[in-house]
Amino acid sequence: MQDSHGPPAARIIDGTKLYETAAGSIVALDHVNLQFAAGRFTAIMGPSGSGKSTLMHCMAGLDRLTSGHVYIGGTELTVQSDRDLTALRRTQIGFVFQSFNLLPALTAQENILLPHTIAGVRPNPDAFREVVEVLALAGRLHHRPAELSGGQQQRVAVARALIAQPEIVFCDEPTGNLDTATGTEILGFLRHAVDSRGQTTVMVTHDSAAAAWADRVVFIVDGQVHHEIHQPTAADVHDVIQELGR
Repeated sequence: MQDSHGPPAARIIDGTKLYETAAGSIVALDHVNLQFAAGRFTAIMGPSGSGKSTLMHCMAGLDRLTSGHVYIGGTELTVQSDRDLTALRRTQIGFVFQSFNLLPALTAQENILLPHTIAGVRPNPDAFREVVEVLALAGRLHHRPAELSGGQQQRVAVARALIAQPEIVFCDEPTGNLDTATGTEILGFLRHAVDSRGQTTVMVTHDSAAAAWADRVVFIVDGQVHHEIHQPTAADVHDVIQELGR
């Protein structure tokens, strides 16, 4: 399925992912075809075990398809070496984890700039100032993760994902460990990045209210694209979820 808003920032073509177990093969993704247009916010939803997280991990280059093709912009991830894939993730792909994944020994600023430090490149000072200002982190840059609230830690994780101005940002349940008010703040920051910077964003979520912040919601069931909604409301999303649960 295609988002017709513009040329794709990312796409998966005939994507299949199998996991081998003692009991046989488990099909996590079953010939999935999806495109994500640039400058759009897409939410991915589906029942537990539906393949939504597998889809995102394969799209982000954190896992490899069994067969099929994944592209970020014009670059095909599925033919990259592990070294090239690592380099590509540093520059073209941002990722926000539910568990924050911050290094405890580093300050907030050091965590934000970690991809640049590893790559041995200087960050764009204007981009750094922008994400720090938008995410209200100026007073927390020299604090370590243990000295930050959960919401502040997730702000740092979002800043780290946005600082390199990647082609696309993937978010895995970014509000799952946060209270409602703090989760709403994080969703607002992600929405701002889309609206003000044209940042392509893909978010896996189980929360219909969170999905309603997106421009488009894609529902994955049994490893296949089942349905999608454009310009969703929380009620629209809830109705589809209820239908899937029958």
